[in-house]
Amino acid sequence: MAETKYNNPATLLLQDGTVFRGFAFGKIGTSAGELCFNTGMTGYQEVFTDPSYSGQVIIMNNVHIGNYGVKAVDVESGSVKVKAVIGRNLEEKFSRMTAEGSLQEYFEKEGIVAIDGVDTRALVAHVRTQGAMNCIISSEIQDVPALQALLSKVPSMAGLELASTVSVTEPYYLGNPDSTLRVAVLDFGIKKNILNCLVERGAYVKVHNAKTSFEELKAFNPAGYFISNGPGDPEPMDYAVKTVKQILAEKKPLFGICLGHQLLALANDIPTFKMHHGHRGLNHPVKNVITGKSEITTQNHGFGVQPDAVKAAANIEITHVNLNDGSIEGIRLKDRPAFSVQYHPEATPGPHDSRYLFDDFVAMMSQQ
Repeated sequence: MAETKYNNPATLLLQDGTVFRGFAFGKIGTSAGELCFNTGMTGYQEVFTDPSYSGQVIIMNNVHIGNYGVKAVDVESGSVKVKAVIGRNLEEKFSRMTAEGSLQEYFEKEGIVAIDGVDTRALVAHVRTQGAMNCIISSEIQDVPALQALLSKVPSMAGLELASTVSVTEPYYLGNPDSTLRVAVLDFGIKKNILNCLVERGAYVKVHNAKTSFEELKAFNPAGYFISNGPGDPEPMDYAVKTVKQILAEKKPLFGICLGHQLLALANDIPTFKMHHGHRGLNHPVKNVITGKSEITTQNHGFGVQPDAVKAAANIEITHVNLNDGSIEGIRLKDRPAFSVQYHPEATPGPHDSRYLFDDFVAMMSQQ
């Protein structure tokens, strides 16, 4: 086991030169990526294993992280996907009786570098003001100029295509093979509980690699298509935009979440943009402008769709808006059965206010 925290110093260096000092947690080493923060009070293991966080160093806002340990069922993918973790109190001891191990042991096993004892409130306030930026954490190098040299080599998230790096390599199936609700899933970093939400509603899904051709997707004879969440910038994903356009031409039901929402927009000539610091947490208020009802949503994205372009598009109807900043949270096409949301309706972790969207997708497929 690695040295216990407080025995080994660690340094966090931001791209703008800001330095935070703390203590090593998890693997002793060095890791870098884009700095972001999550405001959720629970669900840290689901967050760490969400493929949408690939390439990112995450600040956990909640004061205590690790206090209920880890458990194999509380994952959204086969491994931890964050590059590194920053916390105020990263806990080695845990109190959940059903837990299978500590966060320290988990990070060691997964090879995750973390820094403990950071004033995360001050750090998050800095990111909210200055915007998302790259950073580096090290528990083996404390020399700031040396860390600056390493940090300078880390690519910007803008323009970075990451979805294909976390996608499934071989297709797989879930659900009842006899179901008429066959869903072809394009995996750009899908969370397990999104698939569970489809299967629980009677769907038989085939999960495909990100770069699967439309012809192969169509060969599954699906009743509908699902475009998943995922990491990175959607703008360079020409291969995915092409596939979404081909799906739309078939006029079968399409449902997109998060990155899938951005790809649906791009397929309709709506540009995307990199947000100042993104939306990540479990308590983002969103209004369904069709029903007039509000939902508390789970979110994880650093890119969005251009509001003015969406509003000007004759073929697109806005269905959901963010009540904090007015950003576009949901769209649907007027001439074919296709819709998407920027947030995560499966909400693991988070409230289940938005799971009706899976019901809407199933109903749409059943009407074909």
